[in-house]
Amino acid sequence: MPGEKLSIKSVCQCGVDIHAHVVPATFPCCLGSAVPGDWPSMAPAHECHRNVMIFGKVYRTVSDRCWDVGKRVADMEEMDVSLQVISPMPELLSYWMAPKAAAQLLRYINEQLAVMVSHSNGRLRAFGAVPLQDMDLAIAELRYLMGIPGFVGVELGSNINGRPIGSPEFEPFFEAAQELDASIFVHAIKPCGQDRLVGPAQLQQALAYPTDVGLAAASVLTSGVLARYPRLRLAFSHGGGTLASLLPRLERARLTFPALRETLFDSPTMEARRMYYDALVFDPAALSRLIAVYGDTQIMLGTDYPFAFSEKTPVATVAAAVSNTAALENILYRNAGRFLGDLKN
Repeated sequence: MPGEKLSIKSVCQCGVDIHAHVVPATFPCCLGSAVPGDWPSMAPAHECHRNVMIFGKVYRTVSDRCWDVGKRVADMEEMDVSLQVISPMPELLSYWMAPKAAAQLLRYINEQLAVMVSHSNGRLRAFGAVPLQDMDLAIAELRYLMGIPGFVGVELGSNINGRPIGSPEFEPFFEAAQELDASIFVHAIKPCGQDRLVGPAQLQQALAYPTDVGLAAASVLTSGVLARYPRLRLAFSHGGGTLASLLPRLERARLTFPALRETLFDSPTMEARRMYYDALVFDPAALSRLIAVYGDTQIMLGTDYPFAFSEKTPVATVAAAVSNTAALENILYRNAGRFLGDLKN
């Protein structure tokens, strides 16, 4: 049950999904004197679906599996997932709002996450959200979250209003996360390069998300964050995006350009193997490549549940890429246990 100290073995017989999203069934009214134009609301849609409205337009149509714990747990059984770590739909991180309005919205969303965890009979944990556009508010919310049973850390966007997470201004937050033993899950949000895509808007998820995640992960390496905060636990969505392909170039650049050696004291590849990545790459061969780059001790299950662009058979997909029993168990649940601090919440 939430609040009880559990080891990974006591709750997980199958997989631990660290990449799954939530949208609340409703949104509150803004308490400020002026309602931000991008304050979300819900509108009816077909059957068991609702429309998330932002700026008066439909941002996304979502099903009740975004908030219905019973249906979520039933689907977890079908996917062979014993435990799921839920986090807000990335657009709800609201870094672009005025800080106090964002703090109000995110507190409500975090409270909804807490309710879902409490109703899950131990099957859910949560990554909360913080208004990282204001460092004091973000750290205060992080401290609040880490005192709530079931919260194991936070979800951060790959960039905060265009600034990658490795930027120096975010280091106070990393320092606080290390102090509080909070895990950090990094998800793509408002990615760069969208102006280079030719085709429908959905290409943002297919092509731009991995690019932004890869650059975010690279910014952590090139800024030296891991050297300054050695106990920090960071995980990146979508297999770390393009990072695996960037590492050989970064290795050669470090040897070529003296300026890079001032921040890249160690091999970028070895530093990258201190971070974690989900297995959400939709292809056994691509997953095998990630395992070769990062090691089977750094990859975890991820589904992007309950959205349409998600992995429906996560355990089977990983098993198709991994024949070694110990490596398979690492990816399915052991690595998540280490990343989440052995699920001590």
